[in-house]
Amino acid sequence: MALRRLGWSVAPPEGVKVNDRIVRMAQEQAGRAARSVKWRADLTAGVLMTWPADPAKRTADEWDQVRDAVPGGRFLPSGVIRSRTRQVSAFERRQGRLPVDIFELESPPSTARMLLLSACDGQQATIERHESDPGRALLRLQLPTRPDPRSYKDWTWVACPIVLPPTIPVSAVLHLPTLRIHSGRVRADLAYTHPVRKTQRTGHTIALGVDWGLNTLLSAGAVQLDGDKTITALGSGGMFRATGVLAKQHRLRRHFEHLQAKADQYQRLIKDDRQHGLTTRYQVLRDEIRRVCDKRSNLNDALARAAARWAVDQAIAAGATVIYVEDLRSMEALGMGRAHNTRMSQTVRGQLVNRMRHLAAEAGVAVVAVPAKNTSRHCPRCLVPLRHRKAPDTTTAGWKWAICSSCGYQGDRDAGAWQRIAARGLTHQTRTVVDRGSGAMIIRSVVDKFEARAVVTPASPEPSRKDRSKTGPTRPRATRPAPRRRRAPSPTRPQGPAGKRPEGHASTGRTRLPRAAHRHQSVMTISTLATGRHRSRGAALGAGFHLHAHATPPRWETRTPDTTWRTGSLN
Repeated sequence: MALRRLGWSVAPPEGVKVNDRIVRMAQEQAGRAARSVKWRADLTAGVLMTWPADPAKRTADEWDQVRDAVPGGRFLPSGVIRSRTRQVSAFERRQGRLPVDIFELESPPSTARMLLLSACDGQQATIERHESDPGRALLRLQLPTRPDPRSYKDWTWVACPIVLPPTIPVSAVLHLPTLRIHSGRVRADLAYTHPVRKTQRTGHTIALGVDWGLNTLLSAGAVQLDGDKTITALGSGGMFRATGVLAKQHRLRRHFEHLQAKADQYQRLIKDDRQHGLTTRYQVLRDEIRRVCDKRSNLNDALARAAARWAVDQAIAAGATVIYVEDLRSMEALGMGRAHNTRMSQTVRGQLVNRMRHLAAEAGVAVVAVPAKNTSRHCPRCLVPLRHRKAPDTTTAGWKWAICSSCGYQGDRDAGAWQRIAARGLTHQTRTVVDRGSGAMIIRSVVDKFEARAVVTPASPEPSRKDRSKTGPTRPRATRPAPRRRRAPSPTRPQGPAGKRPEGHASTGRTRLPRAAHRHQSVMTISTLATGRHRSRGAALGAGFHLHAHATPPRWETRTPDTTWRTGSLN
């Protein structure tokens, strides 16, 4: 209706009769594209107005100027401004000048083939649940019986039965979906609402801290704020490793860059000659680039869903009411080169956080972004800078181990990072604000007074190992050589289909493990069974979707081992 007041109306072709609801759907879709173009146009105009002397490195004053020139630029991630600057720089290298506006910098946006039924009312479409089966719904809408309807007689009501997924609650209120065509079939993006517990900004006592990584995608653990204002860690946390998925993602990225460079070369050779001999090859390359982009999008979507579901499940298992994540929207590694920055910018952090907010809202858990400054650098127990070195097991590449020279703390640097993130969030929870643009909760800055209290106290004091004097009789040892968890020693390898159960989680029905199930594989690995004609390579039961995606089980309580089992009486 706002578009109609502005005079931005659309009309069907002459001789075609459509009702006003169809016109509203077209106007709504055009309005969404216009809003997106307006935002990009303002951003591009602000960047061009304050073009820096060195586009690769802005000074502090130039950053202030560009943020003042862009609407809402004070709260805009710097990565968005950098990406727009790189786009303008690429145009300048090709044309030898700066673009005039967004219309010269970008091509016209394409329109998706979909029906936005949410812009209609009951006279165009209705939806209701089945009376006896709550897992089914009936969508009724008016559709034309011919491509060019001449009158309202050419429109008729069509009933579309919809099978609802089990994730939709029975008490949820269904809304009109968006219909789109996918692989020759009509898909319905259904929206629904149901009451959930309201998330709070303050008053949290148990929090889940989430740390990002390149190979270990997520490291998470819970901490608790006690009544005496001390913070203790609940267990050792867990990790979500997606090395195989990320490796495939980077292979697809390199393949996309190779195809794009080849297509750009063909385009420079063809120019405006439509009869050029490379035109057919260029079109084949464009189709292949589109398929590679679809593969990357599907892979990122699957990875974001799995990681977000794991993080929210960790918070629910720990009884946490808030999840604190690092605010890495503007992170770039200085001095690491373009390839490393591109690798980090194309990760699924933003998509994962959005899915995490959606899943956490259903459970009444808040998701708050906290500043990431010095979360991996300082000790979680005394806030002294850590010394990083290689891991003691010598199997993990890189400097993954952290040692504190002040308090003696040592451990995985990701484990210390999630403790720092959770402790910082609990001490700064009174400074949590809601972003006006996105509606997300965020802590914008770190206060030294609160940061001094963001230390994690060990749950139990470590035993002293200095005094080794004997204080009692020696307990008798078991005469059997078998371990306590087993009455008989396990065989070293499977002896056949009918042999004894081998050690670990390997199946007795095979003599060789699948390629993806290496020594890091466990029963907690996320697995996706292939259905239909397509079956991912190595995606056997327990082998993980797209080769690898491993999740560590939660360990919120440290159990004390029973050292008196099968030791007999000491009397």
